[in-house]
Amino acid sequence: MLWKIITKLNFRSPNGVTIPFGERKWLYIILSALLLVFSFPNFNLSLLAFVGFIPLFSAIENKSPKKAFLIFFAAGFIFYLGTLYWLYHVTVIGLIIACLYLAIYFGIFGIIINRFGILAAPIVWVILEYIQANISIMGFGWALLGYSQYKNLLLIQIADFSGVYGVSFVVMMVNAAIYRTLKKSFREIIIVGLVLAVVFGYGVIKEKAIEPKNSVKISVIQGNIPQELKWDLEAQGMIIEKYTALTKMSGLDNPDLIVWPETSFPGFFETDKEMTEQVLNLAKEMNVPILIGANTIEPLQKSRRQGLNPAYAVKEVDYFNSAVLVSAKGKIVDIYDKIHLVPFGEYVPFSDKFPAFHRLVLGELGEFTPGKEFKAFSFQPSLSRAQSREAFNQAVRFSVLICFEDIFPEISRKFVKNGAKFLIVITNDAWYGKSGAAYQHAACSVFRAIENRVPIVRCANTGYSCFIDSKGKIYDSVEEKNTHLFITGYKTSIVKIK
Repeated sequence: MLWKIITKLNFRSPNGVTIPFGERKWLYIILSALLLVFSFPNFNLSLLAFVGFIPLFSAIENKSPKKAFLIFFAAGFIFYLGTLYWLYHVTVIGLIIACLYLAIYFGIFGIIINRFGILAAPIVWVILEYIQANISIMGFGWALLGYSQYKNLLLIQIADFSGVYGVSFVVMMVNAAIYRTLKKSFREIIIVGLVLAVVFGYGVIKEKAIEPKNSVKISVIQGNIPQELKWDLEAQGMIIEKYTALTKMSGLDNPDLIVWPETSFPGFFETDKEMTEQVLNLAKEMNVPILIGANTIEPLQKSRRQGLNPAYAVKEVDYFNSAVLVSAKGKIVDIYDKIHLVPFGEYVPFSDKFPAFHRLVLGELGEFTPGKEFKAFSFQPSLSRAQSREAFNQAVRFSVLICFEDIFPEISRKFVKNGAKFLIVITNDAWYGKSGAAYQHAACSVFRAIENRVPIVRCANTGYSCFIDSKGKIYDSVEEKNTHLFITGYKTSIVKIK
């Protein structure tokens, strides 16, 4: 009834001519784009995603493939602009280019369903999402339709066998079914009702699954270091002191492991010897292992890993975005180097062939080198801290995802296959200001937890630092006055593992 009323509305133009709503396709475009934008963080009106495409489906009725492409392309551009707007903090040009590129997938979707019909929408959409996230040159799996449902725990439990794409399929299927029902075809809505009953029934079963008995206690440190100070040489002392103070405060909770966020170490670990010694001594003093986000340099890594004197290391210098595990005895246990780097942020594609392109994007800054090893760290929980929990007979293994590596399901999957009992995401989302970026990022971690049925601990410089169980529930976080972003603090919580 509401849809009939809306489509019959008339609007009067400045020259007095009455224009039917149905002929003003740009209103359909804006309506769909806004419904989809509002379904994602920060708005979190996730139910709107189930009707967000209906105006677009109506807009391409009896239209040529070219017009169908343009209508969906325009809606996609507005949607991505409204969802990824926070990229302007880094690059306005990059934001526009990214939105134009991603909108192409919307346009292709419009052409295909214009040709094959609305019933093809779910499968076509999922195929295009997979290409966008995994096969395309950018490999950008951000703001996929299923991520809008990250708080809808009963619905998203199917991600353990379908990934986020299965949830996207269900959301698009509901859009198509409602649209068909508005067109007097009721068969589809019955089928969708049955599918939803199965999906939610599966969710209920998974949510009632028995929790693991083993657990570890982990503290995450949220330093809240302004982006403009992170690499300021004069701020190095302040940064180390701040993390040291927060770490000692978290030590009062008797954790098994303390985690610092991505690039929290304000220099090059091992190379900047005085600061490195401060961190090593801190772990030794507290008798607790510490995971540090830090930049590292290849020659020192090679000399240490190969047992060589640094003086004989190779001359070529490679820079890595790394996670360093320091033992409770103040020794460097191991280093993980970030495998999937951020294009145009940590490296410039094809810069080896076009050096001028590198200078245009990164200026005089060097590029990072991708790591190669899907590493699993391990640590032994203290028996004194395990008195109230089942003691472990062997060390606990975990792996680290740095920055946006958690948007790639295959990376998390490989870590878990290598023996990780839980995952830690260390990140620095300070670039994006007080926006929905941090929560959109956390939505990806929720799905990685369900897909692998392992808990995930997130530690971010300015937030969102939180704890996610193996069912995708965010159950604890660094919080102050009902906010998670741009606050200083720490949180210690129990992480249940198999």
